[in-house]
Amino acid sequence: MSLSLLTRLRRSLRMRLLASLLTAVLLACAVLGALTYRGALNEAEAMFDYQLEQMALSLRDQGAITLDEAHALSNPRFDFVVQIWSFDGRLIYASRPDAGLPPRAVLGLTDVHTRHAGGSTTWRVYSTISNNGFGDRIIQVAQPLRIRSTLAANAALRSMLPLLGLTPLLAAAVWWTVAAALRPLQKLAADVRQRSAASLDEVSEAHMPEEVAPLVQALNGLLTRLQQAFETQRGFVANAAHELRSPLTALKLQAQLIERSPDEGARQTAVAELRAGIDRATRMVEQLLTLARNEPGARPQPLTEVDLSEAVRLAVAETVGAAATKQIELELQADTPVPVQGHADALRILARNLVDNAVRYTPTGGQVRVRVEVDDGAPLLSVDDSGPGIAPTERERVFERFYRGTSGTGDGSGLGLAIVRSVALQHGAQIQLSDSRLGGLHAAVRWPKRA
Repeated sequence: MSLSLLTRLRRSLRMRLLASLLTAVLLACAVLGALTYRGALNEAEAMFDYQLEQMALSLRDQGAITLDEAHALSNPRFDFVVQIWSFDGRLIYASRPDAGLPPRAVLGLTDVHTRHAGGSTTWRVYSTISNNGFGDRIIQVAQPLRIRSTLAANAALRSMLPLLGLTPLLAAAVWWTVAAALRPLQKLAADVRQRSAASLDEVSEAHMPEEVAPLVQALNGLLTRLQQAFETQRGFVANAAHELRSPLTALKLQAQLIERSPDEGARQTAVAELRAGIDRATRMVEQLLTLARNEPGARPQPLTEVDLSEAVRLAVAETVGAAATKQIELELQADTPVPVQGHADALRILARNLVDNAVRYTPTGGQVRVRVEVDDGAPLLSVDDSGPGIAPTERERVFERFYRGTSGTGDGSGLGLAIVRSVALQHGAQIQLSDSRLGGLHAAVRWPKRA
């Protein structure tokens, strides 16, 4: 068997089913054929023994053998050899004197081996005693085992002919059954193959076998998730294009203002506004890239043990300047190492967005408190601020992309909390928003309990 055929057997469900079922059918037919052959052979042997007995008994019950009977028994084409002996060892009759059977006999059925010039012969012999008024006699009826075996084998083979003829029919039935059983899979494959990339409608489960239904349901679930992902992606791209259009338009207007500035002071003011607009656009692009990298469908990266306190310290360091500009009291409590499984950069981005949001929406002179601790065995990051907070009815929507809410006066892009939730989900953590003791918003990110 070639290597390509072996590979196809391993990969093809049809070939594996056919190979398994055909092998089982052939083995069953072989075992049944062997049993049938052995049974027919034994029955033929028993029948031949019965014939020997009946012939000997028929000769025992008659007095003398007539000339016609003697001629018939001595016919060379007759398979049986008949010999009759007197009790004193005198040969009364022999249908074939040259057979070489011994003058002594064992009553009943025996196997007798004789030697002659042409070789040796094994006989099946039945001997009996006759006492019918003509004197005691010993009657022997013998038949060569070779002839018996040939006749028995032929009879056994004839009994196997129906089974031999049925085997190809069984193989064809197995082939047709496997093809019919796999036809729904072929129909399903053809249906999926003919679809375009934009066709994400569910596959029909009508007329599908119960064994194929889970596959169809799983496929439909995948198509539904893909459709939702594409719709989300299209919405994301549309929202991103809309959000980028405004700052780019503003940059264009500011560039025109620079060209039209009447003096150096106005030009410097326009240049400062242009730089601020560029910074806002740059930050939005960075947040879009960050969100794309941390989406649930992004390529997963191996998790390592990370010190959450260190990641939060780095994030707070990046927002110190913005807090100082607004004279915000920024407090950090992260003195104890808190190990978690995750990505250091992603955790730093999560913490930076939480702290940056708090600083942006907290009025000048306010407070922002950041804390990293282990609460009831679970790592916990909490950020409190003295800003306007978020209304309870909006606390779920603020995690949507580009949603800014109705409260607060910050100039964010509406992506910060969406990034926080995406990174949290990637690390198996949960984020919850509530009222802060400082009067503003309390944002808490809780990781699963450590073993």
